[in-house]
Parts: sequence; structure tokens; C-alpha cells
Amino acid sequence: MQLKSFNALKKNLKREALPEKAIKVALLGDSATQLLKTAIKGYGYEEAINFEVYEADYDQIEQEVYNQGSELYDKAPEFVIICPSSEKLLHAFHKASLAQQYEFAKTQNEKWVDIYQTINSQITTKVILFNFPFINDNVFGNYANKVEASFSYQLKKLNLALMEQSFQLGNLFIFDFDALQSQIGYNTRLTPKFYYSAQMVMSIEVLPRIAKELADIMLAIKGSKLHKCLILDLDNTTWGGIIGDDGIEGIQVGGLGLGKAFTELQQWALALKKRGIILCICSKNTDHIAKEPFEKHPDMVLRLSDISVFVANWENKADNIRHIKQVLNIGYDSMVFLDDNPFERNLVRTELPEVTVPELPKDPTEYMTYIRTLNLFETASYSEEDNSRTQRYQEEAKRLSNKKTFKSIGGYLESLEMKAASSAFNDFSVPRVAQLTQRSNQFNLRTIRYSEADIKKIKDSDAFVTNQVLLNDKYGAYGLISLVIGEKQGEKLFLDTWIMSCRVLKRDVEKFVLNELVAICKAQGVSQIVGEWIETKKNIIVKDHYKNLGFVEQEERWYLDVASYKPLKTYIQHDTE
Repeated sequence: MQLKSFNALKKNLKREALPEKAIKVALLGDSATQLLKTAIKGYGYEEAINFEVYEADYDQIEQEVYNQGSELYDKAPEFVIICPSSEKLLHAFHKASLAQQYEFAKTQNEKWVDIYQTINSQITTKVILFNFPFINDNVFGNYANKVEASFSYQLKKLNLALMEQSFQLGNLFIFDFDALQSQIGYNTRLTPKFYYSAQMVMSIEVLPRIAKELADIMLAIKGSKLHKCLILDLDNTTWGGIIGDDGIEGIQVGGLGLGKAFTELQQWALALKKRGIILCICSKNTDHIAKEPFEKHPDMVLRLSDISVFVANWENKADNIRHIKQVLNIGYDSMVFLDDNPFERNLVRTELPEVTVPELPKDPTEYMTYIRTLNLFETASYSEEDNSRTQRYQEEAKRLSNKKTFKSIGGYLESLEMKAASSAFNDFSVPRVAQLTQRSNQFNLRTIRYSEADIKKIKDSDAFVTNQVLLNDKYGAYGLISLVIGEKQGEKLFLDTWIMSCRVLKRDVEKFVLNELVAICKAQGVSQIVGEWIETKKNIIVKDHYKNLGFVEQEERWYLDVASYKPLKTYIQHDTE
């Protein structure tokens, strides 16, 4: 996972063949952005993406935004990247009157919100706004933190205000340039001679990192680069030492010496788990010995209850990761594998090239410093339901174990005692619905991605029919596992989006959902349901989805007559509580 240099990214642009996937991007800045454009396009080759970048003229942000006839709107980009600079901000602050300096953050926040709203009133797009890396003008020294009219105070206040605005404005995303500078340092972020001679506020050295993180944001929004699972080795990765040789008393973990490094990694992993990332163990160890620290060591941060799949044996680690994939039913490209052993890392890279395998430093004290630079778990959404993901996978393991005791699938499904609650989208479900559109790849008929702002508009529009299903059974709650967005087209309902969680495959959920859709159509005078399957590399499992449900194909679309439809039998009852 070595990040390439700017020159290497630049060489990518000389390749003859462009990547097949294309994403249209507009780049607006108040400083020189030509080399950032080169870095973004060059990094696109690393992700097999053709970033078609329209770069506005130098320092023309407002002119582009407020001119309805500008190229910005003609290009209709999928993403608009706006790069204001702290240097220009400082210049404007020093020109302001004392009264204006007291209101500087508020005024600037209003400016950028108006720019965002103006763009979104003209085109449907996602705006990625750079926040402002810290500059200390040292007019007040450290006392600036107690002076409201200092630049330091107003800059920090502005960055906080922009964060808060991004909560309210669903299609506004923040690129945390300030956090990046805090990692690499001001003198690395900016080269003074290039700033004064060419108005460049991003050094050549930092451009590849910026391009990567911008690409991470865009691909996360599109749902095409989302890591969902962290797989940890144990010995010398999760703790120091070898449990089989050193015993539980001899491993290094806790607040003393080298143990701090491993404790910090465990704390990071636990924070990811709380965010909704699946934690798994893949270790060459004897199972009961490997589990002992999780159960008995007082300084362990991670416990068995935090682990969705625990694999400790003496088999090939690539094969064990294949087993983990089978249990979780996620793609290899959703997985990150951490292992201190170069042999194991190379084995997994060779046999499972889609798995992300960072090249951990030899020194464990450098693990977290290195890992934090990788931005492994970028996301475009978060919902409270993410907190219960580990529990849901543990419940699924119980279901799979129970399934083996039944000779027929019908008997097994009936034994689950499934109940489903069906309704239109509501305010509470909007974040989770948006998240599913961004993250779901396999059971996703058309793979259209929506932000929370998009889903809110759809929810409130009379032009759409929406349906969501929450499922539970005797083992626990699955949560929101199906969503449908139907667009009314006269007497037809076109199924713009139909997504289901792969955790409920072969549970008859699709039949239950179709029964619900037909009932809605009958109530609203819709005579025909129209479906479409748009093929991707990951959704081949739903190729025959509409055919299996009784739809009739005509010219690459699928049609179902509402009046003649007979409800399909399922083992799912309506949840009336």
C-alpha cells in the first residue's frame, strides 16, 4: 500500500488506455490547482477510475458558481471539489475591520453555505469542500486562544461551523485538510517559494496524499470502495509475544512498555467496531489458547464479544480468510488484513489480491502512526444501527448452526419465527436507507447511489413510492434489510432501486417485499410494476431476480401485471407490535 510519488502519478497520464469507469469532477480553487488536477487524474489509474476533471480558471470560485452559464454547470459534474486556502483567508482577515474580525467565521461560513446551495440549486451534485489548515499568524501568540478577534480563534471557529453545516447539508462533504496538515506538518504541506512564485498552497510532496483521500471520499460516496471488515492476526499484532510460548502472563499488552502499542491498536479496532466495522481474528494458533487472553487477561481491550468470526488453527491463512468471507457473505475487497509476518502478508496478497494488506512496520511502536495515514475506513454515512453489527453476525452464526439440524429449507425457515415490519421511509430511517444505497453491491438491481439529502427529497415527494422492511426472528433483530424506491410513471411503477441485505438471502424476503409492493400499487391505482437489472461486477446474483418472481421480460425490462398477481407464500409474518 505504498503511496506513489507525484511523478509516478503524472506518468500514469501517459498510458494509452483510459480506465473504463469514469467520474466527472469539477475543481475550483482560489490558488493554483493544475498539479492537483494532475494528481487526481493520475491517482485514478491506481483505482481503475477515469477522473474527468474540469478545472476552473485560477481564483474563479465565485465567478463559476454565480454565473448560471458557466462551464461548471455545462459540465454537470458528479462531484464539485472546492479548494479555498488558509493563506487567502488570512489575507482577507487582516484587511477586515475590527468589527468584521469579530464576525469573520460567521460571515465566511455563510459564504460557503451560500456557494454550496447555489451549486445545488443548478445541478444535482456532491460538493467536497476543503476546510482550512491552521496558520498561526502570531499576532497574539498563545493568547490568541482567548481573543475572539484573533485569526487563530476565527479560523478554528470557522472549521467547526463548516463541520456542523455538513450535518445539515446532506450533499456537502468536508475534506479535512487541517487534519492532514496536523499529520504531516505545515512545512511539508506548503513550500514557500512555490507559494510566492506560483500561488501553490499544496506542495508536490503532499499532492498524492490529497488525491488519494479525495478519491477515497468520492468512491465511498459511490459505494465502490468501502472496507467493512478488519481481520487481525494475534501474536505480535494484537498483542506482543507468542501466546503459545509465552503464556497469558507473558504477552505484552496494557499500559506498560511495549504493551502500550498493542493496547492502542486494540483501542482503535474497538472504536471501529463501535462504528460498525466487523472485527475478525485469523491466527495460526490453537483455538482455546488463542481465546484465553480475550477471556482472562485483565488488560485486553478486545473481548470475544467484539469478534464476529474467530478463526485460530494451523491452516493456510488465505484459506481461513476464504472461510471468513463465506460466513460474513461480503466481498474480499471489503476486507483489511493486519499481520506482522511478511510471509503471511505476501501469501494473502498473492492468493487474495482484492484484500487490502498494509505493510506494517517492523517496530510495533510505529503501527498506529502508519495505520492512521492510510485512511483505511473512509465512509460516506453512519447510522446508530451500525453499532449492533457484531451482534447481528453472531446471531447469524447461531442461525447457520441451527440450519444444519433441518432436512428441509421450509422447516428451517418456519423454525426461525420471522416477523417483518413494512412501511414507507421515515425521518428515522433516512440515514440507514442512504447508507444501504451507498454500500450495497450484491443484491442491488440497479446500483444507484443516494445521499441522505437525496433520500429526504424522495421520501417527501409524491412522485415516488418507498418501502422499507425491518426483520426479526427468535434469535434477534436483523434491522433494516430491504428498501425499494419506485417512481410513478402514469399507471406504472418503475423500480428505481431495490436493495436487500445479503444476510437475508433465501429467507423469502423478496417474496414478502413484492407482496407489499403489489398491495401498495393496488391502493394507489397502479396497474403495472416495471423492473430493471443493470449488470455490475458484483450483482450477478440478482440477474434472474425478476424472472424468479414471475415478471415477464420485454426489451431488457421486466413487467408484472398487478391485477392478476397472486400473493407469494412466505414464512414471514407481519409484525403488528
